[in-house]
Amino acid sequence: MLHPEISVIYADSALLVLNKPSGLLCVPGRGPDKQDCLSSRVSEIYPDARIVHRLDMATSGLLLMARGPLYQKMLSQAFAERTIRKRYIAVVDGLLPTQAEEWSVIDMPIALDWPNRPLRIIDANNGKPSCTRWRVLRHDAGNQTTRLELEPITGRSHQLRVHLQALRHPILGDVWYGSSGAQAKAKRLLLHASRLELIHPANSQPITFASEPEF
Repeated sequence: MLHPEISVIYADSALLVLNKPSGLLCVPGRGPDKQDCLSSRVSEIYPDARIVHRLDMATSGLLLMARGPLYQKMLSQAFAERTIRKRYIAVVDGLLPTQAEEWSVIDMPIALDWPNRPLRIIDANNGKPSCTRWRVLRHDAGNQTTRLELEPITGRSHQLRVHLQALRHPILGDVWYGSSGAQAKAKRLLLHASRLELIHPANSQPITFASEPEF
């Protein structure tokens, strides 16, 4: 059966859109204790469902899956060509300034931190180009936090978490990249995949999905 917190937002013969809870892997990990995951649970209901992208275990929100190998290839290509747009909601530590221009850009190369893998770091010499757009939604002066909308232009592992750490405004509840203060302000990572925009692979029509975070 599906995880109690997984909801199927959309399903047709080509694709599935699911709402993944925080704390659930997208695909099986290493070891017998990491075999329970979203893809295995979904395949019990939709045997032809195939992964085309992932969310970190701690991240919640919209996840797209393909129905069968043809649509998996088409959707994977769309991700590679960056024709699928994703947006996220996050709450970060500290008060980020509201920019005169609505959207700002973080353009910092990201590389694997080999001594501490699977962590990532900003590395100007060896990192891959990585770009994130962000804008302030609102401030919480009492808690000294900022609610952001984020749009990853590239799709590096941990990109949003690393980029916000580099701004010295880590995402609340981030046990890998957050300061002790940022970790203490939330019981989970406050990062949620809130919007997907794509061209439907079967009928070539634009389609958009949205999901509001619980935080």
